[in-house]
Amino acid sequence: MHMILNSPWIIPALPLLSFIIVGLFIRPLSPKIAAVVATLSVGCSFLLSLTLAWLFFTGPNPSQLSIPWSFEWLRFQPGLNIQMGFLLDPISAMMLVVVTSVSFLVHLYSMGYMHDDPGYGRFFTYLNLFTFSMLGLVISPNIFQMYVFWELVGVSSFLLIGFYYEKPSAVAASKKAFIVTRFADLGFLVGILLLGFLGYQVQQKLGSSDSLIAGLQSLDFQFLTHPTVLSELSNTGFLAIALVLIYIGAAGKSAMFPLHIWLPDAMEGPTPVSALIHAATMVVAGVYLVARMFPAFSTAPSALEVVSWIGLFTSAFAAIIACTQDDIKRVLAFSTLSQLGYMMFSLGVANLEHPLGYTASMFHLFTHAFFKALLFLGAGAVIHAVHTNDVWDMGGLRKKMPITHATFLIAVLAIAGVWPLAGFFSKDEILTAALEGGHYVHFIGGLAVAGLTAFYMARIYFLTFWGKGRTKATDHAHEAPFVMLLPLLILSVLSISAGWIPFAQYIHPLVQSAQEHSGHHGLNWTVVLSGSSMAAIGLLMSWFLYAQNDFNRVNNWISNFQGLYQVIKKKFYFDEIYLFITHKIIFRLIAGPIAWFDRHAVDGSVNLTGDAVQKSSSIITLIQTGQLQTYGVWFVLGTAVTLIFFWMTLL
Repeated sequence: MHMILNSPWIIPALPLLSFIIVGLFIRPLSPKIAAVVATLSVGCSFLLSLTLAWLFFTGPNPSQLSIPWSFEWLRFQPGLNIQMGFLLDPISAMMLVVVTSVSFLVHLYSMGYMHDDPGYGRFFTYLNLFTFSMLGLVISPNIFQMYVFWELVGVSSFLLIGFYYEKPSAVAASKKAFIVTRFADLGFLVGILLLGFLGYQVQQKLGSSDSLIAGLQSLDFQFLTHPTVLSELSNTGFLAIALVLIYIGAAGKSAMFPLHIWLPDAMEGPTPVSALIHAATMVVAGVYLVARMFPAFSTAPSALEVVSWIGLFTSAFAAIIACTQDDIKRVLAFSTLSQLGYMMFSLGVANLEHPLGYTASMFHLFTHAFFKALLFLGAGAVIHAVHTNDVWDMGGLRKKMPITHATFLIAVLAIAGVWPLAGFFSKDEILTAALEGGHYVHFIGGLAVAGLTAFYMARIYFLTFWGKGRTKATDHAHEAPFVMLLPLLILSVLSISAGWIPFAQYIHPLVQSAQEHSGHHGLNWTVVLSGSSMAAIGLLMSWFLYAQNDFNRVNNWISNFQGLYQVIKKKFYFDEIYLFITHKIIFRLIAGPIAWFDRHAVDGSVNLTGDAVQKSSSIITLIQTGQLQTYGVWFVLGTAVTLIFFWMTLL
């Protein structure tokens, strides 16, 4: 068992090896065997991750940070090289369990969900690549390696969102996700370069005076989060700028406002992909990046303010939109946006002296992975049965799909923050961090979002499972096969029990002063009562409006606020605004003139040179004919002209 502590590279290596073998050799021969091999490889990674986390957290020093395995990858110059390795600390150990567990269950579920798809083997190949990419990201010991896997995660999501490449909407969604996150990643890259430049200067200044820094490189997380280094970096005046640029990359991956527009469209991919993206891989990468750099953000309060306010706004903004959406997967997509905003503003209200928000954010990331995966996979089971995503075409599925109904209800109550489910503990921990930190606007905003979350999640639950079937799509609905139900049952257990883990004993910033303040201090009854009240109000309001087959109350509300309702349902027209900016301003006023200059000035000058050469060469060809008679004539003419010239000169 202790071998995994010395050779943890096996965990990401298994899905990588499976990706290569399945993609090149097994998939063309037998897609079914390819699915089994791909699923078993991730299952083995999950067992190894669980073993690693158990040994790490029950070891003598569960708060330590170590790099048990690494090798030199790139050498730029003496004193500046990049290591490829494996960083082991509390949040990386936690993330290994989250990524591999959810990925394994998604693989297992997909064996039933995708069984008739012509791209069955290709789908599992992409899932393996996605899992490997995210594992490589969370174990990165330096920000350069993280950026490499960051981009590989983007490539994997592009392949999976656009899996149905024959559908124009899927192709457009994959391009949209890729392009929007590329703009964000440009900020991330510039931030890395700036931080690396500043870090290298600090490294040269400190030299070997600090033994803890002497063996580190300027892009190592251990270096960038060291108190002495951060003190020197803050003195340069550029630390906050570098961190805000890095946060732009995090905001793109985690779809924070205003870079949120790609995530709802990403629902064009197969539902298991949506579960993996929203629960354990791509969108949580941004939250993980901010958490990984938390000591640096804490040293630059202005950068942390940006994180907290954008997170709070995104949380409320997405929750409001989710109340009006009819596509069950899009409601869950906006729910993810809202919960990611929760995690971000929780990080933003923390600091190294009072890091409860850091612990709460990681706690919510942990619990959210399970109930959000359960929601998406439950929605997938419903879609698999009724062949529609529109909740208004469903209804009455409670009796036809009892297991799916029960598991979906557990997930709804968990995300609504109902005791004793997992979401209750992690959500209340975030609200407690905001309240006890004196961030009252964030606390009140968080309470409002909690009520909205309960409302819109209960809305899709009642419209899907209660009442009577509203279309023929529900007539032949039936329960999903066991291979799809088993992941739902496992995730249900995790959605109930994950909140009871003493999370703060294990997850906190690796700074001694922070460990004294990071633990749970019991329930804050102000938060418990206010949070539970908001959840109850949201649930009851949704029951009042949607639990019956008579929707007159809903229609009356919509008719009374028709204008506002349409604005919210159209997602505040942000897609239209982006299209206007890109097509009418960027393309027409910026790209158009540049293209004209490129065609007429740049290409024109090159073409003019070519035309001049061609014209002159055509004249020269009249002389250089290769015919002896022509050369003889020119010789005689030249001789005559020369003689005439000398004769005229002598006269």
